[in-house]
Amino acid sequence: MMFMEDGIKFEAKFGDGSDPKQGFWKKLMAAGGRLMTGESLFVTHFTNESQRKARVAFAAPYPGTVVPLNLADLGGAVVCQRDAFLCAALGTKISMTFNKRIGSGLFGGEGFILQKVEGDGMAFVHAGGTIIKRQLNNERIRLDTGCLVAFTPGIQFDIMFSPGLKTAFFGGEGLFLAVLKGTGTVWMQSLPFSRMADRIIQSAPSAGGRRVGEGSALTGRVGDVVNGDGFGFNPF
Repeated sequence: MMFMEDGIKFEAKFGDGSDPKQGFWKKLMAAGGRLMTGESLFVTHFTNESQRKARVAFAAPYPGTVVPLNLADLGGAVVCQRDAFLCAALGTKISMTFNKRIGSGLFGGEGFILQKVEGDGMAFVHAGGTIIKRQLNNERIRLDTGCLVAFTPGIQFDIMFSPGLKTAFFGGEGLFLAVLKGTGTVWMQSLPFSRMADRIIQSAPSAGGRRVGEGSALTGRVGDVVNGDGFGFNPF
């Protein structure tokens, strides 16, 4: 949560609110499933108790793009990468789903456990960089294994080897590509968080990286001392 206006009450609950009559043990099992997808055991519910419209804003955990999804227009469900879910309307069910293909589970970049968001209202997911939305009509698309964000249930997710050993080892695209085929909608991200984190670490002197894009005359350890950052490394 980023901010909220007067009149909004928030409360952490054990269930996601999709089934108000759900018993304790079913709630516990559902919470365990959410935990395996990277979510918390508890879900924070925001309720407007005033007689007027009020706003609550949610911030993404890292730089990227927030994607609105109208689940009613998408067949009532969307399968997402782990940690992609941001928030949704009351009644939306958040659960885990298994990637049933061994190859895509091991090498597809998403693992065996994915998030499944079900309902008929609005849901919001987050991903890194720019989001590309593609509509497939009994078609196939190949993409980098880390760039997949979400897809509708009519899409099959698998992997394939990069063509040729020379391309696989020296082409810079990795050994495997993700393959999505079928009829439905696919969302892709241009900058996966892991890739962004690697670039930040490579450019952080205190983490053993080197400076990139700094052209000051006081670049390096002398500049670190002048700027109060020490000698550019962490002795501990």
